Amino acid sequence: MINIRPVSDLRNKYPEIEDLVLKEDEAVYLTKNGYGSMVVLSLEKYSEMINEIKVNKSLEEKFGNINVDKMLKETEVELDNPDTVYLTDDEVFSKARRVINGKK
Repeated sequence: MINIRPVSDLRNKYPEIEDLVLKEDEAVYLTKNGYGSMVVLSLEKYSEMINEIKVNKSLEEKFGNINVDKMLKETEVELDNPDTVYLTDDEVFSKARRVINGKK
């Protein structure tokens, strides 16, 4: 559930907000005069988000814009196809290394 609180709760109800952020692992959205002002996150959650953004940016730089939903649907179709050829772990990692290193 989304937690929306007035920014004054940060001062007046800090322990309650801290519990939501740290123990419940939820973001708290703060408003000022009825408008969104900021979001309070745990350092761990913030770090996870930043790392995910960095990974996504790196992948996009390497491979272009990736539509994950489209890729998942294509994968489901391939899994249902009896003619699909499956690779071993070694074959997958070998091909991945070649792509990463710019080789074919």
